[in-house]
Amino acid sequence: MSKAFTKESDNPDDEDDDIRLPPLPAGGKNYITPQGFAALRHELKDLIDLERPKMVEVVHWAASNGDRSENGDYHYGKKRLREIDRRIRFLIKRLEMAEVADPSLHFGNTRIFFGATVTYADGQGELRTVKIMGIDEADSARGEVSWVSPIARTLLKAEEGDVLKLVMPDRVDEIEVIKVSYPSPTAKVC
Repeated sequence: MSKAFTKESDNPDDEDDDIRLPPLPAGGKNYITPQGFAALRHELKDLIDLERPKMVEVVHWAASNGDRSENGDYHYGKKRLREIDRRIRFLIKRLEMAEVADPSLHFGNTRIFFGATVTYADGQGELRTVKIMGIDEADSARGEVSWVSPIARTLLKAEEGDVLKLVMPDRVDEIEVIKVSYPSPTAKVC
């Protein structure tokens, strides 16, 4: 059999399997916090109940003005209506496949799961803090990362004190987990 059909390599250095990114979780689940799920549901409700009816009214008004070929309000309204409908379909699909996971269930745990806030030291000793969130709710400007991002996949299931290898496109960096925290079960996030 040709080597083209096997995973064998002529390079003996390629056998270092522990310097690969952990595999993506199977099953195609879309983990999301209860707050993230509520935010998506709220956005969907606003689009259906408020924004779409307003835009339908604008398109109806613009269409009643006569010649549609040069009617900017009509063309913009139809385009915006298509964008709203596309977003509605997207949100419905995301909510249908969402798996709500409450991070507060792990309160007091030192092992890293979905929803954890993790402080780690990178290879240069610089402390960084990330919060592992759902794909649809992570905001990097607030220090949140998606649970399928390389840093989150490296951190998941590790514990405080663990030293891990973070695989990046141009290098492999060693990181040490310093602190793991979860929201209190009684804390309400707005």
